Amino acid sequence: MSTDPDTGAVPLAAGYLRDTGAHPPMDYPGYRSTALRHPKRPLHLLPHLLTEVTGPLLGEGRIGETDNDLTRQHEGEPQGQRIIVHGQVRDGDGSPIPRTLIEIWQANAGGRYRHTGDNWPCPLDPNFTGVGRTLTDEQGRYRFTTIRPGAYPWKNHDNAWRPAHIHFSLFGRAFTQRLVTQMYFPGDPLFFQDPMWNSIPDEKARERLLARFDYAATEPEWALAYEWDIVLRGRESTVFESEVDDE
Repeated sequence: MSTDPDTGAVPLAAGYLRDTGAHPPMDYPGYRSTALRHPKRPLHLLPHLLTEVTGPLLGEGRIGETDNDLTRQHEGEPQGQRIIVHGQVRDGDGSPIPRTLIEIWQANAGGRYRHTGDNWPCPLDPNFTGVGRTLTDEQGRYRFTTIRPGAYPWKNHDNAWRPAHIHFSLFGRAFTQRLVTQMYFPGDPLFFQDPMWNSIPDEKARERLLARFDYAATEPEWALAYEWDIVLRGRESTVFESEVDDE
């Protein structure tokens, strides 16, 4: 298989292209664990059976009342700066993508995940789980209320800290159709030393992972707001991750 002459994309397997100009290399020396975790053999396509392409159904009946408001999932208020994160999911032609299941997960205000593998000595917040989900509306729009996550150390290199970020997962019509990415906050001082950020070779592609501070959507005396649109494909597409880049 040869490189696409128009886009420079490299075929990983039949029907699957990798844009090496925008996507980070699978083995990136600055991101230490990719040396062991990146695939070393050619990809093989697995046939999708009826179960994989039709179910389970992702409908509104599976979304709870507080699933998109991470500040109301417990008895008390979580600690930290309350924020609203909203935006639109579009395809490469600019058309909105309705009824897309979006899931998010994130650290608390101190930079700690509610996860057994997180041993960063920052207190857990009993009123913050850090996970949420919602469906886009008919215009492809979504909205979450949450807490601005904190930075945290992760031992990738000397004095390594992850910039504040929120993980996003987007599903198509079945669980086999899933894309994962991260949203960052503008002006973060930790970008210069973050290998996940810096492994993206195209500066404009990196900037597409940045949310925009949205003063118009800020709610007085309640929450700051950020807008982040997600584009699934095309020249303006959001950079998505392989499943191994999940920290």
